[in-house]
Amino acid sequence: MEQGEALPDRELESYLAALSPEGDPESTGSGRRFGGSQVYQLRMSLMANEQLREIAAHNQTSPLALAQEWVMQRLEWEAQQLNNRRWPTASPDNQY
Repeated sequence: MEQGEALPDRELESYLAALSPEGDPESTGSGRRFGGSQVYQLRMSLMANEQLREIAAHNQTSPLALAQEWVMQRLEWEAQQLNNRRWPTASPDNQY
């Protein structure tokens, strides 16, 4: 080995191979599984991104954590709306 030539970093190579989209299905590539989760990329306008950053800073959290919280809240709301449409509650107007 010549002087100044670095030894290969097997740990780094292994880590990068695990992140490779062509590698393990548990990667961080967009739309790919990662453990029990799915990874998505979200493209936002610069103005929306700045708003997200400001609101996150005001709430003392990260933009990512805030966006995840909002998505989870919206999914819960959508599921409730879907459930309400399937099983409408009895109202005086719906009397038989």
